[in-house]
Amino acid sequence: MSLSLIAVLVVFPAAMAYAAASDLVTMTIPNWLCALLAAAFAACAASAGFGWAVSGWHVAAAFTVLVVSFGMFAAGWIGGGDAKLAAVTALWLGFDQMIPYLFIASLGGGLLTLVILQLRAMPLPTVARGWGWAQRLHDVKQGVPYGIALAVAALVVLPDSAIWRAAIGA
Repeated sequence: MSLSLIAVLVVFPAAMAYAAASDLVTMTIPNWLCALLAAAFAACAASAGFGWAVSGWHVAAAFTVLVVSFGMFAAGWIGGGDAKLAAVTALWLGFDQMIPYLFIASLGGGLLTLVILQLRAMPLPTVARGWGWAQRLHDVKQGVPYGIALAVAALVVLPDSAIWRAAIGA
């Protein structure tokens, strides 16, 4: 099994699942996870035969998303971890899948926000009152763990990406 195949079938999905779970439980997405995803992309791209030009376009996609998402972070609309996760995901997906990714993440994030707002309008169940993560998630002063929507959207779009096709040999 090639390194690129392992990266797209194991590393990327596992990292996305971890990002979603971490954001749900701690309301943070670790910097080391975004760094791991960037390094795994470099190894995957090299193993899949991406040249400098193709890799450069993927870096440009990541930079574009980073600039826009950090503007959103500065405005207080999303968290810093969300901005970094969106950018490193764009690194993997490139420009060709950036719009579908962001569209699905927006829809999923909107749905997630509505669900969390509905849950916050109800009392926290007695059994969950001792769970720190549930209290944070239920707190109206907290944001929404948007990393969940970003991770789900990434996993939905990944099979349509150039890196997926290169890794599986399609």
